Amino acid sequence: MLEEIHNTQRRREEMRKEKRLHPRVNHSLPVNIVANGYDFATTTQNVSCLGTYCHIKKYVPPFTKIAIKLKLPIVTEHGRQNYSVDCNGVIVRSDDDTKGGFNVAIFFNEIKDNQRKLISKYVNQFIPQESACLNRY
Repeated sequence: MLEEIHNTQRRREEMRKEKRLHPRVNHSLPVNIVANGYDFATTTQNVSCLGTYCHIKKYVPPFTKIAIKLKLPIVTEHGRQNYSVDCNGVIVRSDDDTKGGFNVAIFFNEIKDNQRKLISKYVNQFIPQESACLNRY
């Protein structure tokens, strides 16, 4: 119990340090990315209602438009349900990974409101309420 309280306090402190308008969580979620004729099946390193950060095997330059399919497990009153978010995005940063491949930052530039709300609902499950996404997009 004491460890759980400590973990909650640590998460709150981390969120207070966060300067972003939309909080993000460091979670590994399945994501498919289609870019320049390549189809990448990978996982996120973090996600927010505005974008995600993940690893891909081939270089895709910044400003490349991509298609994204993100899988979200969301806890509801009926238990855990899996949702899918389909949207378009743009790669805003691509960094070499020392272990091979590339880490890419993706901005969701074409996403329907209901899809963004699903991501917000997912993120809000894991952050303190005072830092939650409040549909500020």
